[in-house]
Amino acid sequence: MAKEGTDTPLMTQHRTIKQKYPDAILLFRVGDFYETFGEDAIRSSQVLGITLTKRNNGAAVSEELAGFPYHALDSYLHKLVRAGFRVAICDQLEDPKQAKGLVRRGVTELVTPGLATHDKLLDHRSNNYLAAIHAEGDRWGIAFLDISTGEFAVAEADQDYADKLLQTYRPAEVIFTRQYQKTFKETFGTGFHTYGLDSWIFEEAFAREMLLKQFQTLSLKGFGIEDLRLATVAAGAVLHYLKETEHPHLEHLTGIQRIERSDYLWMDRFTVRNLELLTAASENGKSLVQVLDHTVSPMGSRLLNRWILLPPADARRIAERLGAVEFLIREVGKRHELSRCLKACGDIERLVSKIPQRRISPRELRQLLTGLEQAESIKAACRDSSDAYVRQLTQSLDPCPEQAARIRLELAEQPPGVSNRPGIIRSGVNAELDELRAIESGGKQYLASMQRTEAEASGISSLKIGFNNVFGYYLEVTHAHRDKVPTSWIRKQTLANAERYITPELKTYEEKITGAADRILLLEAELYEALLLSVQEKIRAIQQNGQLLAILDCLTCFAQNALQFDYKKPQMLESLVLELSAARHPVIERNLPPGEAYIANDLVLDPESQQIIILTGPNMSGKSALLRQTALITIMAHMGSFVPADAAKIPLTDRVFTRVGASDNLGGGESTFMVEMNETASIINNITPRSLVLLDEIGRGTSTYDGISIAWSIAEFLHESPARPKTLFATHYHELHGLELELPRVKNFHISSRETGNKVIFLRKLVSGASTHSFGIQVARMAGMPASLIQRANEILRQLEESNRERPQTQIPKAKKTNQVQLTIFDAHTEAFTHIRSLLADLDLNYLTPMQALLKLQEIKALLK
Repeated sequence: MAKEGTDTPLMTQHRTIKQKYPDAILLFRVGDFYETFGEDAIRSSQVLGITLTKRNNGAAVSEELAGFPYHALDSYLHKLVRAGFRVAICDQLEDPKQAKGLVRRGVTELVTPGLATHDKLLDHRSNNYLAAIHAEGDRWGIAFLDISTGEFAVAEADQDYADKLLQTYRPAEVIFTRQYQKTFKETFGTGFHTYGLDSWIFEEAFAREMLLKQFQTLSLKGFGIEDLRLATVAAGAVLHYLKETEHPHLEHLTGIQRIERSDYLWMDRFTVRNLELLTAASENGKSLVQVLDHTVSPMGSRLLNRWILLPPADARRIAERLGAVEFLIREVGKRHELSRCLKACGDIERLVSKIPQRRISPRELRQLLTGLEQAESIKAACRDSSDAYVRQLTQSLDPCPEQAARIRLELAEQPPGVSNRPGIIRSGVNAELDELRAIESGGKQYLASMQRTEAEASGISSLKIGFNNVFGYYLEVTHAHRDKVPTSWIRKQTLANAERYITPELKTYEEKITGAADRILLLEAELYEALLLSVQEKIRAIQQNGQLLAILDCLTCFAQNALQFDYKKPQMLESLVLELSAARHPVIERNLPPGEAYIANDLVLDPESQQIIILTGPNMSGKSALLRQTALITIMAHMGSFVPADAAKIPLTDRVFTRVGASDNLGGGESTFMVEMNETASIINNITPRSLVLLDEIGRGTSTYDGISIAWSIAEFLHESPARPKTLFATHYHELHGLELELPRVKNFHISSRETGNKVIFLRKLVSGASTHSFGIQVARMAGMPASLIQRANEILRQLEESNRERPQTQIPKAKKTNQVQLTIFDAHTEAFTHIRSLLADLDLNYLTPMQALLKLQEIKALLK
């Protein structure tokens, strides 16, 4: 890096600005390019794939340089921000043609992952949240803001609920005091872009002042957050961060909402992941949102994501939604009209949020007008709706008729896509603008007329009017007609065969025509600014329109799904009994091969008589699918959606817990079993009478004896808990069948199958009673294992079964009555089986070849002789 004394004036200017933004990549506008220097250039070239060169400033040491054309900013900015970088955009603050000396430059915007407003940085289907978090002891205040829509929400919570909110809102960036950096990563993981701020920013008085100033109120009572001290601090830090990052225009932040834990059905991060609500576990799989999302507007799509992760737990809100869906199914005409109008609305929430920041283009303002017109159409179409909730939603729409009329009157029918080009304002709006346009468009005709007039008056038949950048417009006369030139003409240039003149009239018109284009741009910009200010007066009403239209979009989507997928209206009950008739998995049934029907199942969970179902069955028979579909149907019902079942009685549920599937957290130093125990502990410590618990293969990450012991004790604990949570417990441990004999509210069920020869057919039907066979070898055959290996496995299985029959069967342990548990897997006191267990434990099945497997089986066989 060159020394400061040897820098050029341009590099001195760059260095001064860069010192103010040391932790951001500085995009430095130089002519038609954005340039980066030094370390910024190295990082940019790596992320963007652009060429890294050297710039020699006349010093002995050269400096790295990388740049790209200014018109490609959106594409390259997207890549830098997605990579987690903060990017400072430094623009030229004056016209280089007018500048005296070095062009003035300054940072016009600091873009961070959580403060993206450029369209290419945003996904229209999901929000882009900035989060702030502030802790005192075991309490956490947390705030979420999507600057692109103006949504602002806060909550106070314990660590578990703070974690839940972070996993639900999935902020693109989280800010906190610098000393929290280590604590945050230890508590919530490393999957977030984070940024530390000075501790004085997180002072309550400062935060409260920031919020009151933003909302122009005397207190926060109207927002219901007056008592949320830690959340207020977090929200204030968000507003400070916006100002610090060059986002001064925040008129679209008109309110703040309180997130109350008791208002929603609670799911921890494990449940969200295990149920594949937003993302599928497998590369080619589908998530619940992918199956359900048939919304027609970006606003509806974003809202559906939030409804899936935060379904209401309030019976009234659920009933309103279900009733509206039922109405829209019945009223075909209104449903089609709603879909048509909603599709034409565009993204009202994000369009209106661009107005204070002056990022809305004339074409986007025209789309906003379309949205207001569609809101008016929806309001008129649903005025006589028999459903109270639909009528309430639609009649709350404000089409803003005055603003809509002004946009319609002043904005061109087909305006340009950017605001610095002509053609924004209609003809007839401004007399001066019309005159300037006439001058600009009629210039050629005027000059041709002048040429004819001067030629006739002077008698110079070869007279021509021309233009150059030195003299502007001129009259050109050949030497043959030089003596006919009037004395009022002023000679400006002599050529080899002609002379050039100007006249006062030509000069006056030149000033008009050359200044017309610049004046048109300036005048249109003034008129467009005035138009935006008038629309900005109704920004809160237009934002509310966006929220109402999003709700209508989701409800219409639910109605369409119910008709297309044969979903039925669930009954939401205050009782604690869950009863499903012919229930189906909403995702799996949509991905079956053509012509294959999903096998539906009935299910009853009753805390008084059938609180816990021990579910067994062959591998691949559908146990996990049954568990997941029960949870998904419960979640869908709470969202207000119809469900994939012939009938469903769903108790109001406050929490859904799942322990499904196995995964390591090796980066965090946790094994499969440790992850499983963490997730299970979260369940055990948070159950209530209205909880739904789904457990799949608990204990399989450790040894057989430990696994069975833990699974048994967990089932006992859930049964004896005063909460009596409804529980589905899928297992391969057949020993757990004995729980039915010991615990009155435990019932055995299995997924049926049929064995034909050495093949197994999965019937996927839930049947009362226990299963005694897991068909592991048959599944191995279906997976493509070599025939010789399968044959050898069958031989070993027969030998083990015969060995087991020769020994007296041990008894299932009495619940909570003995610590001496003897289980019927292997004889723990037999040296040979101890050796076999050791051999099997040391095997890495991921790298075991068929030949190695056969040799290992031969070794095991020798030990059994």
